[in-house]
Amino acid sequence: MTTYAFRILNVFAESTFGGNQLCVFEDARGMDDATMQALALQFNLSETTFILPSERADARVRVFTPGYEMRFAGHPTLGTAHVVRDLAGTGDALSLEFTAGIVPVRAAGDIWTFTAPQSGEPKTAPANLTQAKMAELLSLNEHDLLAPPVWVDTGADQLLVALRSTDAVRRAHPESAQLDAWPESSLERKTVYVFAFDPDQPGRVLSRYFFSKQGGGVAEDPGTGSACANLGGWLIANRHALPVEYEIEQGEAVQRPCLLRLKVTADSAIQVGGKVIEIGRGKISL
Repeated sequence: MTTYAFRILNVFAESTFGGNQLCVFEDARGMDDATMQALALQFNLSETTFILPSERADARVRVFTPGYEMRFAGHPTLGTAHVVRDLAGTGDALSLEFTAGIVPVRAAGDIWTFTAPQSGEPKTAPANLTQAKMAELLSLNEHDLLAPPVWVDTGADQLLVALRSTDAVRRAHPESAQLDAWPESSLERKTVYVFAFDPDQPGRVLSRYFFSKQGGGVAEDPGTGSACANLGGWLIANRHALPVEYEIEQGEAVQRPCLLRLKVTADSAIQVGGKVIEIGRGKISL
């Protein structure tokens, strides 16, 4: 049998049991695709990552959900970078190789920030859904929507829905019975990221991320870095004044509070950051 070491971390966490959970395998050499997928299902977290050598970056990273592999994902980037720094002593600036491209990552203590693999003018596409239909899918009123839903891709394409109020974000409740009507991403995944700018706290955004889970039904992700990057793309596409910075609150509804830091620079680079807390280590024999 071969023994593989792993770590459990919380990303975008401001407290020990906040943030989005992540499992990182320190050295995945010798694992095949089926084994990585099986381990992601075994741990059953939103994502599990596997570190491999890279000729182009400090490490190559593969990202698996319990059901499929991803080209790129936000909180796995930050959590994996935290582990790579500890293992290799790379310092506070490093790069990770994903299927989506090379992603620069830097740290200030335990707060990590990545630059989206597709910064600049984002890829966008209409959702081909009326605002009334989108509202229905979210159990909201049409007036709750601030703008038409739109696909945005700065590394992983997702459906973004801007809402008029943080109250509407909290009231959003996708019904499993409506899943067949959800549009699919280019990778045949059904996701919806809803957000609203907080009028009472300038510079703050409240967000939620819903997705169809393996086996049916709707799940909610505590903290979604790739969607936060796509919010940066949404700001660029809507000609928001740059540079701009926001703090994004997510995870409130699933008792895993997350704080994501979004910055879009004057030259349209999209940066997403958050605190990483390691909470445990272990080994598994295969």
